Amino acid sequence: MERLRGLGYPVEARPGVAGGYRLGAGAELPPLLLDDDEAVAVAVGLRSAAAGGIAGIEETSVRALVKLEQVLPSRLRHRVQTLAGATVAVGGGGARVDAEVLTAIAAAVRDREGLRFDYAGGSVGGAWGSRAEGTDQPAEGSGVEELQPARAAEPHRLVAWGRRWYLVAWDNEREAWRTFRVDRIRLKTPNGPRFTPRELPEEDVAEFVRRSVGEASWQYRARVMVFASAAYVQNRMPIPIEPDVVDEDTCIVEMGSDDPHQLALWLGLLDADFEVLDAPELAAAVKEVGNRFHRAARRFD
Repeated sequence: MERLRGLGYPVEARPGVAGGYRLGAGAELPPLLLDDDEAVAVAVGLRSAAAGGIAGIEETSVRALVKLEQVLPSRLRHRVQTLAGATVAVGGGGARVDAEVLTAIAAAVRDREGLRFDYAGGSVGGAWGSRAEGTDQPAEGSGVEELQPARAAEPHRLVAWGRRWYLVAWDNEREAWRTFRVDRIRLKTPNGPRFTPRELPEEDVAEFVRRSVGEASWQYRARVMVFASAAYVQNRMPIPIEPDVVDEDTCIVEMGSDDPHQLALWLGLLDADFEVLDAPELAAAVKEVGNRFHRAARRFD
């Protein structure tokens, strides 16, 4: 008991038959007791946060990392420094999220409070699910931001996918589930009223985000036969898909975009032969891109 008290844990003692020891609520946070792997994981996580995609926590992460490394045993400090010296973090892989916005949304999810916000989006265009929010989310591509009218939503979960953060929420006006990119949310205060949580139509919220971001509201669709295995095509796709297997070396995929030319360029990146099955606009775009590439190399014919 004295050792616990020495570490900062408040221990209450009561004598008698019904007495004993009990941990009490302390006014100060006691020291964290971490095993070796946990301590290394925290240090590595702080290093990643210092160069990560959440704006406003870089300096805080560095300060916390310095304090942690000061109390790490030499063997653990060596492990952390070895890992840091052997790895390189590449920034700029995604839009940066304001830490205060992320925290405010997380608190609203916890407290079951509605959110009010404006929503900023880029100009429409780009391949692969150009609308990331069901029916009316602007494109992923760059462009002039358009501030959409104020939204009212019941926040359900925050999902981190790659270097982006998404909010899954019930859109009160549209009466449907929507997926919003957090970096495009401009919160309004105060929050909306408390709500009773609804049940998401599927169990896996992460899969819901992956599908809604990847496949929602394509204006243009095309079926393409790819002369490669379904596993190969799935591994090359930026979104989850289920190809129709023809044989072990051939599959058919349905693709979407708002621009057949961009889809033609992306198909070229598959590094596999393919055949357009039912989309004359895509076929024309493939021919145009192929002719352009051929002209670019004609000096070496």
